[in-house]
Amino acid sequence: MRLLWVFFAACAVTFAAGVWDENQTKAHQSGEFLRFGFYKLDGAVKGNTLLVVGGVHGDEPGGYFAPALLATHYRIKKGSLWIVPNLNFESIIRNRRGVFGDMNRKFAALKESDTDYETVQKIKEIIDDPQVKMVLNLHDGHGFYRERWENTIFNPKAWGQTLVIDQKTLELDSVPFGNMDELATKITENLNKRLKDDLHYFSVRNTETRNKDEAMRLSLTYYAVTHLKPAFGQETSKNINALAVKVEYHLRLIEEMMKLMDIEYERDFELNFKGIQKALNSYGKVWINDKMAFNLIDLRNVLRFIPLDKNKEDRFIFNHPLGAVKRREDRVDIYIGNQRVSSLYPQYFDQNCSINLVQVDVDGRTRRLNMGMTFAFADYFKVIPREDLRINVIGFSAEGVKNESGIKIAKKDLETRFSEDVGGKMYRVEFYRNEDFCGTMNARIK
Repeated sequence: MRLLWVFFAACAVTFAAGVWDENQTKAHQSGEFLRFGFYKLDGAVKGNTLLVVGGVHGDEPGGYFAPALLATHYRIKKGSLWIVPNLNFESIIRNRRGVFGDMNRKFAALKESDTDYETVQKIKEIIDDPQVKMVLNLHDGHGFYRERWENTIFNPKAWGQTLVIDQKTLELDSVPFGNMDELATKITENLNKRLKDDLHYFSVRNTETRNKDEAMRLSLTYYAVTHLKPAFGQETSKNINALAVKVEYHLRLIEEMMKLMDIEYERDFELNFKGIQKALNSYGKVWINDKMAFNLIDLRNVLRFIPLDKNKEDRFIFNHPLGAVKRREDRVDIYIGNQRVSSLYPQYFDQNCSINLVQVDVDGRTRRLNMGMTFAFADYFKVIPREDLRINVIGFSAEGVKNESGIKIAKKDLETRFSEDVGGKMYRVEFYRNEDFCGTMNARIK
């Protein structure tokens, strides 16, 4: 499988962070605003290409956490799966439908002065790619769709638990998968056999956009359809509280679609509540300035005295597609999607120092480690002294000692209230050259 990451702000082997500050409009105009990610998962055997778009609405987490799992936990063996998990990234982090208006009503015509113009143009280019044979646009909708009115939750105006089509078929019989009503009916019938609750059953909702729904003529799926690309709006219900359940339904629908398109795949978790919950909690790491890294799983809600660069803007790199940071006046907040993971309160240093490798005695074995790495110890660790470096181990103190290199530090010597993680297992080891910050390592208790 070939995996390609493309970012319209930055490119990296891991996932480049979205960064935005409190002056949102200025940040966007200067090119520093959040940009969506684009991931190509191509199988060794060529075949059909499915494009999955999530996050056009920022307050619909099922619609962007599901494609984030696609990008990180699936492997394609035959065909191709293209994924945009966070189309409206700014709105995702702020948990709003659309910071600059409803992006899903901007696909018919849009002024260049519109803040979303670049994003809409980029996704149109991806949709128009000749390789794309089908488009899924993921959402969480209100209520539960029913053909007849039952109450304010179950009614014909609800969008939740539907596979939405703009028309029954495409006008040209030669377009592959153009029989959208037939496909949607088959997919929902298959999914309805495996529901968490009978009330969660899915229906096909045909908006008959051309003749009956003026608003939907402005949508992403109708743009695709009018450009001869079969397209479906995929809606789970906002009235389902558990994110893992909504994500499961989204993934099951996507897998049904891949099977119909003869796209072969593997995933590394069980498609059930427990397996999905574990995958959703796998936030991975964030690297800062290529000098330090934090494991985002079990990270403390607040971390203080984090060495940041006093002379330039810090660079954050995530290995999660929905990772982003928000700068506040006194701190930096770390997000995965709409979920704030931690707040970093900085201590500013010059960061001109660069270190390749440092020797650390870990339980009697000397290891050569680089900045940002994590090492696990059972009994003790000791940084081998270097004349040019000063060491500070967060959570350890010895009276009258300013440089903690060469000191054997055991588990009992570390104060758990200073650990990076809630469980009291991870401790930061800081390296300095004179007053310059050089980087950190993480010492983890086995």
